[in-house]
Amino acid sequence: MFQKICQIASLLSLILSASMAGGGYFAYRYVTSEGFKAKVMNEVMQNVQGLMPKMLDNTIPNTTGNTIPKYDPSEWKSMQ
Repeated sequence: MFQKICQIASLLSLILSASMAGGGYFAYRYVTSEGFKAKVMNEVMQNVQGLMPKMLDNTIPNTTGNTIPKYDPSEWKSMQ
């Protein structure tokens, strides 16, 4: 009886190990395929394009401020 249980356990272990190895192999092949890269890039580009108009509207000002004043050494000496 114990021998039968050990044989079944070893057979289940073999099936589990083989399925894990096979699943890992096919997952690796899928992730490194060109189709997966294209799918991911399309998804990223759709999300980025949806955000870009909102981001550009928020960061680009309609008008700018005054220019930076020219450095005058005489003013610096009076501050010291």
